[in-house]
Amino acid sequence: MQSLPFLIAHRYLFAKKSQNIINIISVISALGIMVGTAALIIVLSVFNGLNNFVGSLFGSFDPDLKIVPVEGKTFDADSAYVAQLEDIEGVAAVSAVLADNALLRYGEKQMPAMVMGVDDQYSRVTDIDSIIYNGTFNVGLWKVNNCALGAILANQLGINLQYSSDKLILYSPKRTGNINMAMPEQSFVQQSANVTGIFAVQQIDYDSNYAIVGLQQAKDLFCYTADEVSALCVRVEPSANADRVKALIAAASPETVCVKDKWEQHESFFKMMEVEKLMAFLILAFIIVIAAFNIIGSLSMLIFEKKESIFILKSMGASKSLVTRVFLFEGWLVSIGGVLIGLVIGAVLVLLQQHYGFISFADAENYIIDAYPVDLQMSDVLLTFVTVVIVGILAAWYPVKSIVGKYYSSAE
Repeated sequence: MQSLPFLIAHRYLFAKKSQNIINIISVISALGIMVGTAALIIVLSVFNGLNNFVGSLFGSFDPDLKIVPVEGKTFDADSAYVAQLEDIEGVAAVSAVLADNALLRYGEKQMPAMVMGVDDQYSRVTDIDSIIYNGTFNVGLWKVNNCALGAILANQLGINLQYSSDKLILYSPKRTGNINMAMPEQSFVQQSANVTGIFAVQQIDYDSNYAIVGLQQAKDLFCYTADEVSALCVRVEPSANADRVKALIAAASPETVCVKDKWEQHESFFKMMEVEKLMAFLILAFIIVIAAFNIIGSLSMLIFEKKESIFILKSMGASKSLVTRVFLFEGWLVSIGGVLIGLVIGAVLVLLQQHYGFISFADAENYIIDAYPVDLQMSDVLLTFVTVVIVGILAAWYPVKSIVGKYYSSAE
């Protein structure tokens, strides 16, 4: 008896109706569910692709893990603490970083910038060498005369490595002592550096603000002690579990610092992407809900047409719940059929774009990538399937329960 309602519903769905409009509405219902499902899969995959792409850009400049102070700008990181971190299983390299604001002058042009001092391990904990497009990244602990600039910052200062020979001048106010109003220039630390490389993260916050110098030069410029750093950057071995390494580092670190992974280093950006993805999901889900109203219309018309069949089923001993399940299965077949076909269409289109990049940007030579980035994730497929199926079930439940109950009760 469990399969009887399904068999009857299957026959009702594909049998010829006396009113052809019922078939048309049923097809429209399935198409609406199908298109909405495919669109939902595609839009969610586009957000995944953008999220992964922008995250990869950050990954060229930022480390896997970053140890930063809970309060203030700096913390003490002596050689014993750094050596302890390097001995943790899964840690490939550790690099000390000191960053603060300074004024840069090149010729007659001046620009404020975030000057970041790095040691010789920085190129190991990040992929900075991969984003140097002009010159070389020849910056380290004791290379006090070398500097690498963000592309936008270098352009604003008018620096061209092929034709420029002037030194870059860095100014920073002294952290201690009083300002001499008669000779204010004595209240600043002044240093010079040769620009050896220009990098492009393709993110304006980096390319327009950052200048990388040697760690010792940064400490001299900002008047910090030998052990003071702004952060310790950690590269995790590819075979290691980043979350486990993060927990081990946190356990070995004092309470005055915290350990951030790549997501936490750009928490506001990734949260914004998640909110945008959620809003897109809700909007498309609402469109699917509207499309599901066609199921209500087609089921109502079908039940009206089959009211004689309801009387016959009751006279043959069919219970009210069995008749109800017949028409519930009818609505569910429409919605589930639409969602399955939509999932297949959406997944195929996303995979084709992911591997072949059929949809490209106009004037692609001006962009970092040629085609729209997408990433199909099974969690999105599952979420879409469950959402649309629930919408279809609810859309079929109300008309079936109310209309079938009325006809069944009035059958003689």
